[in-house]
Formats: sequence, structure tokens, C-alpha cells
Amino acid sequence: MKDLLQLLEDDSTLTHAQLAAMTGMTEAEVSEAVAQYEKDHVILGYKTIVDWDRTHREAVTAMIEVEVTPQRGAGFDRIAQRIYQYDEVESLYLMSGGAYDLTVIISGRTLKEIAHFVGEKLATIEGVTGTATHFILKKYKEKHLIFPIQEVQEERFVFE
Repeated sequence: MKDLLQLLEDDSTLTHAQLAAMTGMTEAEVSEAVAQYEKDHVILGYKTIVDWDRTHREAVTAMIEVEVTPQRGAGFDRIAQRIYQYDEVESLYLMSGGAYDLTVIISGRTLKEIAHFVGEKLATIEGVTGTATHFILKKYKEKHLIFPIQEVQEERFVFE
């Protein structure tokens, strides 16, 4: 039998009937368990991963390393809460083992939009002492899903 949470994380489109068959639970037990996981915030939401490079939408994604001074009594949490309030922030992680404390993943339409966020919003937060921005050029794998490599179409010219 497989773990219900692992199955949902791997494919949130599975129906309760499919999940019941895969876990050995009844549909009612699956429904009850999922409802409890949602209530307890074990399941935070359901997301679709889109390969935006295969669409007409232009987007830039950046990983920003942020150096901060922890605050007395709140550590990194208060600064993290300020940062994740911004709509641009997709993900935020507390890190160890490097020169920076937090890693922020953001997306925008242009490099200029990302630069504006870093310079005008992120860097001005009290306690932020430094940033380093890295632009993601191409995604190969995210959340265990592989982004298929697109075949490059070569243009051929015929001269007569």
C-alpha cells in the first residue's frame, strides 16, 4: 500500500476512488483523511506546474540569496514574514551552510521588474544586509517533474 500524502504530492489530480484503490482505504476514509489534512494545514494547497517556456507568456525567474541580521526574540521569522507578503515571492527558504540566510524565488515579466523588486522592496527591509540575485536561465526539473527539452528547429535556406 502506498502513502496517501505521497500519492497526493505526486499527483493531486487523482480522484478519491483512485486513491482508495491505491492505498487500500475506502473512499470515505480517503475523503475524511484529506479533509483532516487540509484542516490541520498538512496539505497547504494544490498546484499545477506549468512549463511557461512552451507558452507565449514572457517571464523571468530569479533566485535571490538574502543576508539578514536575526532579530531578538524572533530570529529570522519576522524578516521572513515581511518578505513572503510580497506577491512576487513564490518561495522562501531559511538556509544553512552559506554566506546567506534566506533564499527567495521570484518571478517577473522582465529583468527590470526583478531588479526593481530587489532594489526597492527587498533590500530596503530593516535587517536585510545584503542580496545576490541569480537568474534562472532554463528549468530542467521541478518537484520531480522533468521539463522536456525542446527540439531546436533549424531554418534551412535554399539558394538557387
